[in-house]
Amino acid sequence: MSETLASSAFFGVLISLGLYWLGAALKKRLRLAIANPLLIAIGGTIVCLLLTGVDYADYSAAARPLSFLLTPATVCLAVPLYRQLPLMRRYWKAVLGGIAIGVVVSLFSVFLLALAFSLSNSQYATLLPKSITTAIGMGVSAELGGLETITVAVIVLTGIAGNVLAEPVCRLLRITEPVAQGVAIGTSAHAIGTARALEMGQVTGAMSGLAIAAAGLITVALAPVFSGFI
Repeated sequence: MSETLASSAFFGVLISLGLYWLGAALKKRLRLAIANPLLIAIGGTIVCLLLTGVDYADYSAAARPLSFLLTPATVCLAVPLYRQLPLMRRYWKAVLGGIAIGVVVSLFSVFLLALAFSLSNSQYATLLPKSITTAIGMGVSAELGGLETITVAVIVLTGIAGNVLAEPVCRLLRITEPVAQGVAIGTSAHAIGTARALEMGQVTGAMSGLAIAAAGLITVALAPVFSGFI
């Protein structure tokens, strides 16, 4: 059975889309942040692969068409940003300052975590790019001597956490300004968090999309500096 499924060119696509659709339906019905479609799709995929005996490498190869769409989907985030250009020009100092501070806090928190758990330099480098988009994070991890596969997992987990917790945290801390919400979400939870930011509003989503690119560039510049601390 596993050989038959693995040989299907669209097995990975069907499993991924089907489970994501199921997650979206559950979220719509339950209206709970924890019922995140991506989280449900990831967990469901793991269960399916274990039950069917399909190797992850075969699933990944079969799901490659979806991976190919990741880059153009991310580029599409520039559309809401373009529509909010006047707002960005008005607050550009606060926006860039907030993103820069967010990146420094993220990197410093990983440094403290490494000290607390006595992580090796390789493990430390693996975690440094946790809050930026996968395409950039993998390159940063490889350059610093980290483990790319674990970096990808950490980035995805960070994004899911941001997607689930973004709105509750903003509500708890009484952050109601859409620009501030977007900058915080995009800087800490990259594209997965931005998907939630877009649901919260066009301005929030646009600022979050801007934060993805800016946070990535700032992290590329600062991560090598922080990597030398351990």
